[in-house]
Amino acid sequence: MAFEEKTNLKNMKKLKTLMMLCYAVIVAVAVLTVSVLAVRKTDQVLEKKVSTLTTALNVQMELNLNNYLHRMETIGTLAFAEEQTYTYDATDPDNDEYEATITETAIRDKLYSLCIMENFVDYGVVYRNNHRVGKISNGTVDLFGERMFQDLEAMITRPRTNDGWAAGYQDNFNRIYYVKRIHENALLVISFYTAELKSVFDNPEIMKDMSIRLTDGNYNILYSSEADELGLPLSEDLVSRVADRNSVTVLDKEYLVTVNSSNDNWFVICSVPTKIILKEKNVIQLFIYMIAAVAAILAAVIGAVLYVKLTKPIEQFVAKLDTKAHIDQLTGILNKRSFEEYTENRLNASLPIEHHALIILDLDNFKGVNDTLGHAAGDQVLANVGGILRATFSTEDYLGRIGGDEFCVFLNLHPDDGTDYKDFVISKCEALCQAFHNNYTGEDHNFKISASIGVSIFPECGEDFNTLYHSADKALYKSKKSGKDTYTIFADMTEKGEEN
Repeated sequence: MAFEEKTNLKNMKKLKTLMMLCYAVIVAVAVLTVSVLAVRKTDQVLEKKVSTLTTALNVQMELNLNNYLHRMETIGTLAFAEEQTYTYDATDPDNDEYEATITETAIRDKLYSLCIMENFVDYGVVYRNNHRVGKISNGTVDLFGERMFQDLEAMITRPRTNDGWAAGYQDNFNRIYYVKRIHENALLVISFYTAELKSVFDNPEIMKDMSIRLTDGNYNILYSSEADELGLPLSEDLVSRVADRNSVTVLDKEYLVTVNSSNDNWFVICSVPTKIILKEKNVIQLFIYMIAAVAAILAAVIGAVLYVKLTKPIEQFVAKLDTKAHIDQLTGILNKRSFEEYTENRLNASLPIEHHALIILDLDNFKGVNDTLGHAAGDQVLANVGGILRATFSTEDYLGRIGGDEFCVFLNLHPDDGTDYKDFVISKCEALCQAFHNNYTGEDHNFKISASIGVSIFPECGEDFNTLYHSADKALYKSKKSGKDTYTIFADMTEKGEEN
């Protein structure tokens, strides 16, 4: 009997030991399984958010480039304000020498007055006989030689507008050329150093490790944030991921690459090694597995607590990325896509008895700020507008920048003093106008910034975003016609029969 008891006790100890081992194994497997699932989910969320943010940044870079090139084209178009620019022909053998000198002097003065505020290398007119008027650098003359007119003319790739952009002429990638036909025997030529594009492709701190490149249609590098790449072909690793694609985001084990096509079949390509962009993921993985081992020893509860602590910084990081993807970095308010999405969702959830207002602002004479004070002053004006909107409206309202100097507000109408909703809208518009009446810029604060405002009201003026926007845009146009620096409510136009 004693032997049996000893045997049973021994068996029970073995069973307890086995049960403890089984429990330890079960806890370890359970914690490990949860940890693996957590890591995979974290990977998926983080990769998606990083890809979305990188795509948004690439789109913004492409928009910045297009805006920059468009501004250069606009400056070129201003040369046509001088009638002699597009009527004079230096190749005409009947030109009077004295009159030709007077005419060319007038053209030259006009061109110099237009390019004085820009870092142009060339800003002048080249005639079929290679005669030049304006600012044509010796470097350009030496580069093109006797074939200057013919080779510049070959850069015109857009028949509809008779102009075009080109780079890499004779394997010289230091300059980018814009050529526009004036008449059969004359071309307007603008060029600038590719280094000027650094301001266009300004990389935010959160993506400081990302490389930004501008390539031509053959993937030759026209600009790069990396040193000593100008004029070189894009690496085969990147070409294989973006070839024959105008807009795509690729994330694999080696690279995160985004590409967007811009004007004249150029490509904005952003890339970063995956191990760099997702380095936080590797740190998080190691930390999760270490805590999982400790949790398997201590208990499943401790493991659960530690898991929560691990996921919290991940959620904060993902939330930070999400915010970057929705906010306009210059003004601190919603970007165009997010504003439209939020507003449309709010309208879809609204009842017919509710009232909302859509307010569009367009800065008056904003181009004058950029042309007179420079683009840094223009950026400061836009940032100040974001501050004005935040000070004027509540946190329940949606504030968005939907264009270069165009802003939009979705006003949730909750008058708390018994005021009629239309009177409430008017009070907000007047407060906004008053804020702009005190808005000056410039070194001496002598450059006044005003805004023209258009307003549409839900549901009277429409029940979806597009309808409300077009109504408010018509009202904005009325404000512009009325002398600017004022507001117009579309419903008032409808009552007066002015909506068309």
